[in-house]
Amino acid sequence: MFSLHKFLPSHFEGFTPNFPRKFHNVLMAILNVLTMLIALASLAAGIYFHFHGGTHCQKFLQTPLLLVGAFLFVVSLCGLVGSTFKVSFLLWIYLFVVFLMILGLLCFTIFALVVTNKGVSQVVSNRGYKEYRLGDYSNWLQNHLVNDKNWGRIKSCLMDTDICSRLGKEINDDAAAFYKKNLSPIQSGCCKPPTDCGYEFKNATFWVVPKTGPAVADTDCKTWSNDQKQLCYDCKSCRAGLLANIKSQWRTLAICNACIFVVLIFIYSVGCCAFRNNRRDKYYKYQRSSYTQWGAAPSGITEQTNANTREASHKPTGHTFS
Repeated sequence: MFSLHKFLPSHFEGFTPNFPRKFHNVLMAILNVLTMLIALASLAAGIYFHFHGGTHCQKFLQTPLLLVGAFLFVVSLCGLVGSTFKVSFLLWIYLFVVFLMILGLLCFTIFALVVTNKGVSQVVSNRGYKEYRLGDYSNWLQNHLVNDKNWGRIKSCLMDTDICSRLGKEINDDAAAFYKKNLSPIQSGCCKPPTDCGYEFKNATFWVVPKTGPAVADTDCKTWSNDQKQLCYDCKSCRAGLLANIKSQWRTLAICNACIFVVLIFIYSVGCCAFRNNRRDKYYKYQRSSYTQWGAAPSGITEQTNANTREASHKPTGHTFS
């Protein structure tokens, strides 16, 4: 039975549509639909915070959520249209953006590990909590995250969480329970004065200054206030506690980034296969249209047919002559 495939040149193999090749395009479409759903969720959250964000911290999140959502939606749309309708140009743009995302994620992960490498907590004798010093953290974190320009908004966010008022309700006026409690970095830095100040405990958020004044010449001792709206939110220890929390979160984020990195590599690989399939399908359709239009097989088929004809002409006919 005549088969066209055996006459195709080697580089032409696999050009015909088949399920394994189409699987890459289908998988690509599914991945982009999922990404578009995530993008729509991000856009919805940003719009919600824009109209219903009651706190300054919530409203601060609306711009990043809207930008990330719009970016993911446009990129996913390019990938979806490119893989479904075999638009190679859109798929090329999609792959280029994903490649930049892979590089950006890798650079950010390395950067985060470097800038958070410095910074250790201070163990306090006979206390269940630790304390933090701003000078123990990298200059980049101090100058770009907790500088005076940003601190007003950050402080507003911390106050909105009621982290200190909740601590006061948990401990009340039990000094022994407070000293044994494992406070979070932000609670330790923002909700109480530094231990070195020598202030007398009354409750978790109210401390009495000795008549002789602070035990050490620390600016945080003077910054502390029993006003529940001030406490130690303007202390350097509060900024240090926030950086300690950021350090822990960024280390966790680095692990998440490694997983996202693997996923992006997988998506990029599937996208490359879909892009290659699109180009192959176009080339195959072009060859078939040329064959149909001119009534002649492609050059590879013609050469193979001529070779078969020459080989047949040299074969003996099988007749014998007496």
